[in-house]
Amino acid sequence: MVKQERAARTRQALIRAAAEVFAEEGLARASLTTISRRAGVSNGALHFHFESKQALMQAIEAEALESVREIVRDAVAREGEPLQALVDSTYRLMSRIADDAVVRAGFELADEPGRAEGPTIRREWQRWVEEALLRADEGGWLTEGVSADDAATAVVAATVGFEVLGGEDKAWLSEEKVTGFWDLLLPRLTERNTRASVNADVTGRDPNTQ
Repeated sequence: MVKQERAARTRQALIRAAAEVFAEEGLARASLTTISRRAGVSNGALHFHFESKQALMQAIEAEALESVREIVRDAVAREGEPLQALVDSTYRLMSRIADDAVVRAGFELADEPGRAEGPTIRREWQRWVEEALLRADEGGWLTEGVSADDAATAVVAATVGFEVLGGEDKAWLSEEKVTGFWDLLLPRLTERNTRASVNADVTGRDPNTQ
């Protein structure tokens, strides 16, 4: 049991170290030696868990993808109303991108040429936004004349834009930017009374970063 726990900690340390090194040096320039040194383990220990940078990249993407799914699950569990759940999840996503190197790398690695086909973190986020707005439309939350598809296009474009721009300037990931976006968009999306008016002090906190 102790060996399993130690192995799990080593694997996690390698994933986090790889995410940091990939962000600093890029996937092509990052070396496994640099990653193992950052994680505080030997090259042998790294190769025991991951046979290549590609394997590390896939592990980072998988962990980041699960983090996004966790954000969505938590938002849905906390908020029954789909628009509020969507608003809350955008705050938590931007907070996690700003504070978690693995999640940030998961988004950045989606742009790497030659990556394997399959679900990417951005496609997963797009799917959730589309689903939330479709449910909002079916529940009568969207203003007459506003389509769920058009609303999803606006939300996905803006939030992915925040994520990309946040790679160079973290201000794009701030609560203030997200609040400004929702203050602008929500009056167009819905006329119903919702807590998503938007109170960043309430919706912006990510319980996993406290």
